[in-house]
Amino acid sequence: MSNPNQGYANHRRLHPLFHFVLLLLTLVLLVSSVTEFIRLMQAGERFLPAFIYVIVSAIVVVIFLLIRSYPLKAQDRAIRAEESLRHYVLTNKLLDPRLTIGQIVALRFAADSEFPALCQRAAAEQLSPDAIKKSIRQWKDDNYRI
Repeated sequence: MSNPNQGYANHRRLHPLFHFVLLLLTLVLLVSSVTEFIRLMQAGERFLPAFIYVIVSAIVVVIFLLIRSYPLKAQDRAIRAEESLRHYVLTNKLLDPRLTIGQIVALRFAADSEFPALCQRAAAEQLSPDAIKKSIRQWKDDNYRI
């Protein structure tokens, strides 16, 4: 479903279950495991179970980070391919190799009418992804990114 009002101010997408619930639960798990480990060490009690709890918490944190980064890397590759094809169709030329993946991801929001010129400017001036998005006059929705 397309959002006709999508633009720079509201293009970011948050997934509440991931960004709030899972993040909060992961942080609570990590903090509570470290707190319990320190408490048991200071009390001179057996702390091996608490140490294992800390290790499991660290594993959960790593998994939390990976389940976000792997799909984004795959999606960035797809965006690079889509935008390379779009640039080729519009200009009959390949994308400038100086463009970074971050720049290409930002350029996907530019409408076809300004996309080639903005690609050229982004490469020549090494614009940041944020500067690219702020330069877009005619926004093209992307409602499929995770």
